[in-house]
Amino acid sequence: MRRFNTTLQHLSGFVLVGFSEWPKLEMFLFVVISIFYILTLLGNSAIIFLSRFDSRLHTPMYFFLANLSFLDLCYTTSTVPQMLMNIHSHKRSISYVGCIAQLFVFLGLGSTECVLLSVMAFDRYVAICQPLHYTVIMHSRLCQQLAAVAWMTGFSNSLVQTVLTFLLPRCGQYQVESFFCEVPAMLQLSCVDTWINEVEMYAAVMVIKVIPVALILFSYINIFRAVVRIQSSEGRKKAFNTCGSHLLVVIMFYGSAISGYAYMAPKSNSAKLKGKLLALFYGLITPMLNPLIYTLRNKDVKRAVNKLLGREQEQGWNLA
Repeated sequence: MRRFNTTLQHLSGFVLVGFSEWPKLEMFLFVVISIFYILTLLGNSAIIFLSRFDSRLHTPMYFFLANLSFLDLCYTTSTVPQMLMNIHSHKRSISYVGCIAQLFVFLGLGSTECVLLSVMAFDRYVAICQPLHYTVIMHSRLCQQLAAVAWMTGFSNSLVQTVLTFLLPRCGQYQVESFFCEVPAMLQLSCVDTWINEVEMYAAVMVIKVIPVALILFSYINIFRAVVRIQSSEGRKKAFNTCGSHLLVVIMFYGSAISGYAYMAPKSNSAKLKGKLLALFYGLITPMLNPLIYTLRNKDVKRAVNKLLGREQEQGWNLA
């Protein structure tokens, strides 16, 4: 009963401390984050639109890329508008229900991206290591099933962690040392031992992050072996370009996300700042860069853009 009562004490909401301890940095970040958020919306929306608009992009690779772009749109929108509003108004508050929803959605989307990136690595593995059977293996139904598994796994993990996190009593603590509601920051508010939650969280990290990373490594080891056996230098270059984009996104996302756990319970102001900047990186910068990384050297997307703009020349666009 005591646990239930203490949980109810702050149903009115929480205070998101964010970058309030660095007011000059905060105003600079407001401008930068606004620009990056707009670029994120435009870039990922363009990927989704082009993958639907151009029939030549109706392939497993672009199906998963469209899923990733939609995920990134939701991922940034779950935190950035609230953060910008708090910086501008200086209220820095979020309702109790809003905090639950934000944590559930953000964690669910982040977990989904971990699994989806491993699915995309599997798609590249089949395309390069089993090219003759690619269309048979990666049929539309399997692609939809793999995408569904990624989304269901991500939000199932989020549901468990969200429930366990908000069942903890806080005993009057309501200042969240972050710019959004996330599990590590919410655990710091608890007035009881959180070792069970921390064990569960690290177990979830193993399932949601470490296992997909292992699958990605397995896929790319086999991809590398297959690529070095390709006789044509043009073929090797094309394979490396296709896989290099995905590998760079994996390194950025997993690197920043896993590094963030090193600052789960920061002691000093510098450690707090590093933890918040890391959270900002994987919550905003990576989703903004994903469309650029995937499309910068992608001829298929460039062709789709030219077609949309009416500049396509038919003689140059016959597919091999």
